[in-house]
Amino acid sequence: MSDAPVSEATIDLTCPRCGVATSARYYGPCATCRDTLRATVGGEAREIETEDYEPKMNVTPNAVASKD
Repeated sequence: MSDAPVSEATIDLTCPRCGVATSARYYGPCATCRDTLRATVGGEAREIETEDYEPKMNVTPNAVASKD
């Protein structure tokens, strides 16, 4: 594992959402669009409860496994 510092280089790009020319480390929406998306689309994380898995009982046993 290398201890080299991470490059802070930026690239010039056009925001794919609003079309404004900007520069950023990675391709994607500009800072204004990211803030807008977080405010309108983002939500709070929540715990979702799921039922425990119970296998179906309509499966017949394998003929070889049930051979006497």
